[in-house]
Amino acid sequence: MRRGHRPSQPAAGRPRFWGRHAVIAALANPNRTVRRMWGTREALSALDLPPVVPVTYADAADLGRLVPHDAPHQGLVIEVDPLPDIWLGDLLEEAQGNRRPLVILDQVTDPHNVGAVLRSAAAFDAVGIVTQDRNAPAESGALARSASGALEVVPWVRVVNLARALDEIAEAGFWRIGLTGHAKGTLAEVMGDARIAIVLGAEGEGMRQNTEAHCDELAKLPISPKVESLNISNAAAIALYAITTR
Repeated sequence: MRRGHRPSQPAAGRPRFWGRHAVIAALANPNRTVRRMWGTREALSALDLPPVVPVTYADAADLGRLVPHDAPHQGLVIEVDPLPDIWLGDLLEEAQGNRRPLVILDQVTDPHNVGAVLRSAAAFDAVGIVTQDRNAPAESGALARSASGALEVVPWVRVVNLARALDEIAEAGFWRIGLTGHAKGTLAEVMGDARIAIVLGAEGEGMRQNTEAHCDELAKLPISPKVESLNISNAAAIALYAITTR
């Protein structure tokens, strides 16, 4: 280990994660390659570090220059390779024989929202999440921080064509329910006993029309008229709770 000098820029395509939960989860994930690590002596002393990870001691001010302004790094920063791609067919094959829910996000681009949905997916033991590749955020420190470790344990499948993926999900035995405020029935009224894939659209725009057309049912949450809608991550958590406890 050595004392760091001038903070370096991240290598192309390699995100930096910060914060205790995100860093520890990444270190514990056998599928994650950690390339570099920076930390305060106090924070590093509490970790059982793999010997292959290059570690640089740094003070809090140095760490603050490695991450976005005011990011709560908690004395730990790592630079990682993105996780390997996961194929939808492999995920669906692994999901056979259980009733765990699946989450599909239609053009949800805010990394904080995707991270929070990953955290809820982990909490309610979802099979994984599915997004369209070009309309979803890349792995990032902000996303990993919001996911609070869930990025490392919840499979995330990126697909080219979401409508085609929804067809494949239906063929695997999932009942596809799109969550939208203009639906007639509530989630409790339409979900039945089938294995459920819950589909959520971006805040404001909601699901695209073609995505809705590839759902078996549309449903809404029975929220008060005092509010127009819920944040997508809150809606995902409520829906996953309802599905899990039905």
